[in-house]
Amino acid sequence: MDRRTAREEAFKILFQQDINQNSQEINKQLNDYIRSVVLGVIDKKNEIDQLISEHIHNWSYDRIALVEKTILRIAAYEITYMEDIPVGVSINEAVELAHTYGDEKSGQFVNGVLSNIIE
Repeated sequence: MDRRTAREEAFKILFQQDINQNSQEINKQLNDYIRSVVLGVIDKKNEIDQLISEHIHNWSYDRIALVEKTILRIAAYEITYMEDIPVGVSINEAVELAHTYGDEKSGQFVNGVLSNIIE
């Protein structure tokens, strides 16, 4: 499984976890990247949410749709905790996920927030 597909799977798992508002057991057969991102985002969720919140301009964190919030969490986790993934790759992949799963403005929003984070 390539990294893009794995990132999309991590997105789906984290999105579902938030919808169900529980911490279901994570499938042990996931590849290393998916397991690392899913468990990492769950473990660092408060810190990641705070980081995102600090870099949103003219918007409230609570108003962010769950799709964008989940994408931002994954990218912020990669940028902050996964040194083997270039920042540009994390941002580009997040924007692509936003185009796929969000609305017409999601990609631009995600790009803007992540750009603020890395500045």
